[in-house]
Amino acid sequence: MNWISNYVRPRINSIFSRREVPENLWTKCDECGTMLFHRELADNLNVCTNCDHHMAITPRDRFKALFDGGAFTEVKVPEPIADPLNFRDQKKYSDRIKEARRKTSEKEAMLVAEGEIGRTKVVTAGQDFSFMAGSMGMYVGNAIIAAAERAVEIKAPLVLFSAAGGARMQEGILSLMQMPRTTVAVEMLKEAGLPYIVVLTHPTTGGVTASYAMLGDVQIAEPNALICFAGPRVIEQTIREKLPEGFQRAEYLLDHGMLDRVTPRGKMREELIQVIRMLMGLPEAVMADLPAPETPEPAAAREAEAAKDKPAETPAAKPAPAAKKAETPKK
Repeated sequence: MNWISNYVRPRINSIFSRREVPENLWTKCDECGTMLFHRELADNLNVCTNCDHHMAITPRDRFKALFDGGAFTEVKVPEPIADPLNFRDQKKYSDRIKEARRKTSEKEAMLVAEGEIGRTKVVTAGQDFSFMAGSMGMYVGNAIIAAAERAVEIKAPLVLFSAAGGARMQEGILSLMQMPRTTVAVEMLKEAGLPYIVVLTHPTTGGVTASYAMLGDVQIAEPNALICFAGPRVIEQTIREKLPEGFQRAEYLLDHGMLDRVTPRGKMREELIQVIRMLMGLPEAVMADLPAPETPEPAAAREAEAAKDKPAETPAAKPAPAAKKAETPKK
């Protein structure tokens, strides 16, 4: 046995070899290129701490930061036919659905929930862009109808967060039929006298913009969100002209009367509370008196708490021996 090659060399390699770092610890900002620690990014609701670029956030994480105490109840959505056209391109549509569900751990591209925001009952619906680009299929249509029906049932406003690349091509004409279906659902809310508030996030395009995403009583958008039917590149190629800077972005649409507000994600909860209470005819909310949402504890605070807990345990263990010494003379 050669102990130098069989023992010493592997031991040296194990000491000086680089440790593998998990890939999900850091996220690169698409706008400024800054490397962001994943905990700090989550604490800031997926908004870059350097340039305030709003990255994608899942509906579930958004709702936790929106509802009082982060508590909400999911609204059941009727299941549509799984693969009505037996569609196949490079892979089966059913396989794409399975892959998207495995990747996102969500059932489909829209999550519907109900709860309280600022002590006011609210029904919310949020699109998940990571699920097949948030594309509008039959399930999304069913989800919006279920959200509208639930809002009418409990007499609550409906807040919808849109994020989509348009209609889902794998469902063909059935996906386009969701445009009139969702328009009828919005009309149900208006007939019941209930507010319908739309928050447009990046990106909101295609048939979604041409239907329920632009029918709100109040239209709010996140900063620099792309909101359009056809993208700027398609329009430039069609008209063969250079478009203005910031064309079809949230700020451009606000300046041209297409939106009511552009609100950063960190202030969205406060904005929605004020708008909802105003539209429902309720008194103006005092933000200091309202329950806070569930917010992740900052990493520095977690470490400080852990440091406080360790010394506290040491003195608690010392009185026991003293008690035993006091009992010895009695015996």
